[in-house]
Amino acid sequence: MRGAILRAALAAWLLGTASLTAAEVTTEPPRMRVDPFWPKPLPHNWILGEVSGVAVDAADNVWIIQRPVSVLHHQQRAAPPVIQFDPSGNVSRAWGGAGAGYDWFQSEHGIHIDPNGFVWLGGNGANDGQILKFTRDGRFVLQIGHPAHGAASNDVTRLGRPADIAVDPEANEVYVADGYGNHRIIVFDADTGAYKRHWGAYGGRPSDDAAPRRHDPAAPPPRQFGTPVHCVKLAKDGLVYVCDRRNDRVQVFRKDGGFVAEWLIAPETLGMGSVWDLALWPDAGQSLLFNADGENNQVRILRRADGTVLGAFGRAGRGAGQFHWVHSVAVDSRGNVFTTEVDNARRVQRFVPAGGP
Repeated sequence: MRGAILRAALAAWLLGTASLTAAEVTTEPPRMRVDPFWPKPLPHNWILGEVSGVAVDAADNVWIIQRPVSVLHHQQRAAPPVIQFDPSGNVSRAWGGAGAGYDWFQSEHGIHIDPNGFVWLGGNGANDGQILKFTRDGRFVLQIGHPAHGAASNDVTRLGRPADIAVDPEANEVYVADGYGNHRIIVFDADTGAYKRHWGAYGGRPSDDAAPRRHDPAAPPPRQFGTPVHCVKLAKDGLVYVCDRRNDRVQVFRKDGGFVAEWLIAPETLGMGSVWDLALWPDAGQSLLFNADGENNQVRILRRADGTVLGAFGRAGRGAGQFHWVHSVAVDSRGNVFTTEVDNARRVQRFVPAGGP
C-alpha cells in the first residue's frame, strides 16, 4: 500500500498535477526533502535579514518579506524588504520601504498575494497599526489603519501590530490576524478598507484586559486569544484558520466569525508556542495543513478535517533542512513547501515531495 501511494505521488508530480488526491494524503502524508540549491544566489551581493513572511502567487512565484534593518552594520548590502522569486529560485522583483502616501513599517511582518495579484503586507513594530496593499511592481494602492501604540482590540480605525493577512476573493474582503498588540481577527473591504467585522477567541468579543499573559498547559484553554494572533488562512470551503501562537492552538471559524473547532497542537510547548503559521495543501479538498512551529523547530503535517498530526519534518539546527525559529510556511501548486526563519537564521528554504527533482 505504501509503495503504491508513493508511486502515485511521484507520477502526479512528474505529470505536473497539483499533488496527491485527498484520499492518498489522508492515508499517507507526503514525505518532504530539502532542496539545498533553492533559491539561487541573490543579485548585487544582497544579504537577507530576518525573513518574516512567505507567500506563493497563482503562477507559483514565491514572495518573501524580510527586515533589512536586521542586517548587521558590517554587511553593507541589505536586500529590499519585498522579494519575488520565480519557481526556479531567481529574483524577478524586489522593492519596498518608505515612500509617498503611506506609512512603512518599523518591523516588516507577513505577506499575502491575493488572486488579483495585489501584494498585502503587515508589520509588528511597536507602532505598526496598519496594513498596506501594493501592485506586484510595488506601486502603492491602499493603507488600512495608521501607526499607533498599545492594544485596542475593539478599535476599528487602526490595527495592533498586524501579523498576517488573507483575502477572500468571493466577498472581496481582507482578513487580518491582529496581532502582536491586539487579540482578534478583523475584516475589511479589500478595495476601500471599510470596516466589516471582528472577533476574538471562540468568536466572542476580544478583551485586552482578559487576554492571557502566558501559557499554562495545566489550565483550561483561555477564553481570549493571547499574543500574538499570528496567522489567518482561508480555505476554499469557507473555513477560517487562526494561529493562537503562544496558546499552542488553532481555532477554526466560519467567515462570519462563528466558532467551529479548536485544536491543541503540542500543548505542552512553552516559550513562544507551537502554532506560528499554517499553509494549505493544494489538492482539490485542501486535505492537509502544514504547521510551522518555531519553538520546537519543525513543520507538522495536520489532517485538515480534524487537526490530527500525521507527520512532521525538520529539527533544530543550522544545516539545510533544519530550522532555527521557523516562522512562516507556504505551499505551491505542486506541493513544494517554503519556509522562512527569523532571529539570526534569516533564510528561505524549499522542501520538495520525496521523489521530486
